[in-house]
Amino acid sequence: MKLRVLGSAGAELPDFRPPAFLLDDQLLLDAGTIGSVLSEAEQWNIHTIFITHSHLDHIRSIPALADNIIIKNLYHTVSVQSTSEVIEALQNHLFNNIIWPDFTQIPSTENPVIKFTTIIPNREYFINGYSITAIPVNHTVPTVGYLVKSGGRTLVYTGDTGPTEEIWKYCSGVDALIVEVSFPDSMEDLALLSKHLTASMLVKELAKIDVLPGKILITHPKPQYYNIIHKEVAELAIRGVELLRDGSVYEI
Repeated sequence: MKLRVLGSAGAELPDFRPPAFLLDDQLLLDAGTIGSVLSEAEQWNIHTIFITHSHLDHIRSIPALADNIIIKNLYHTVSVQSTSEVIEALQNHLFNNIIWPDFTQIPSTENPVIKFTTIIPNREYFINGYSITAIPVNHTVPTVGYLVKSGGRTLVYTGDTGPTEEIWKYCSGVDALIVEVSFPDSMEDLALLSKHLTASMLVKELAKIDVLPGKILITHPKPQYYNIIHKEVAELAIRGVELLRDGSVYEI
């Protein structure tokens, strides 16, 4: 399983892009970054996007992708999949013909650029050789992480979360875990309020996993505190832990 980090930051600044993780050049986990990194040809390879939650930094590049497709006059449908709460937010507040055209009706209802698909948490879905399961996590809006299996490899992506429980049951011994650390330890109160994690809080969450994943890839740091978070993550001295940088590629 090839993992390409299009974006992995908790905010946008030069050299820091919002979260998006491209698997095998075709399937996206979150869509904070697409067109600013991928060529047109690479964008056309994307047919499925799984969204963790409705916050703008995780969905913001879907409208531009849809626009690029229609401008090229391509007969290309992208399936955007998530829970009912996320799909409802996308329909009502983004693709509503006010903020952005309703690309579920363009160029036609029979062949739209965007197709919304609702998935049910804790149910396994099989899509293009992948097994995908959405697992609820603890954030300020309804949010899920994803358990992804393909080619005998397993990846878990938490999306944004504060202290949580259920997703850790799926993480024991997996090949890779993408998990957030948004704030430095000195900002734990804000992390708790906004339902994110610090490095010290992450240690308590990882203790809930029976066998730690082979790779623990840290996402969503606030760029203003990247160096502090990098230092605090390194000081954890946990095998396989690494703070992500945009543009990195991994073989899971």
